[in-house]
Amino acid sequence: MSSTKPSARTAGWLYLALAVTGGFSMLYVPSLVVPGNAPATVANILAHESLFRLGIASGLGCQIVFIFLGLALHRLFRDVSVTHATAMKALVMAAVPVGFLNQLNLVAALRLAKGGDYLATLDAAQRDVGTMFFLDLYGQGLLIVEAFWGLWLLPFGLLVIKSRFMPVLLGWLLVIACGGYVLDLLARLLLPDAAASLSTIAGLAKFGEVVMILWLLVKGVQEPRPAA
Repeated sequence: MSSTKPSARTAGWLYLALAVTGGFSMLYVPSLVVPGNAPATVANILAHESLFRLGIASGLGCQIVFIFLGLALHRLFRDVSVTHATAMKALVMAAVPVGFLNQLNLVAALRLAKGGDYLATLDAAQRDVGTMFFLDLYGQGLLIVEAFWGLWLLPFGLLVIKSRFMPVLLGWLLVIACGGYVLDLLARLLLPDAAASLSTIAGLAKFGEVVMILWLLVKGVQEPRPAA
């Protein structure tokens, strides 16, 4: 347990860094978009270019942190179940390339918004529409990544449930969070008219991740009780 406790703290700090970097990138960048108004959206991007670039950098950093979080959690839980720990790590590693690639849509949107060089052959209206197109692709890319964000929580939750050094309730909260991500994804793809209300319910389900972060940072791991 002396080596497990520092591993849990490390995973907690990485999880917190993931939440901060990912949250900033996914919340700030969409806030600049004015639905149905490409010129206003481009004006927002150019007026806050430094923060927009920071959002891209934050999104890239989020993916790097996700890799190390997956490795830290794999190290923490590999003795609980090799199968589940490997599945958890595999889903994390599968999500990262998709997340990296999705950031290219933001780079393309910024490039079109700024114009210049060979883009001078396009008029302002065409560049504005192109910018909105890549921003929309970025949003659709988040839906694809969201599938992995949800699925990796299933083996993670099962590992917590099977372990004897973390509360079983935390594991079930992660399983519920997995269902929240999947529900949000299906609602946006299949039921766009009801997506807003269903996304609110799904967002509440994701609260389990916040609890897990706090637990890893504050409590860490417990001494396992002897099996009956």
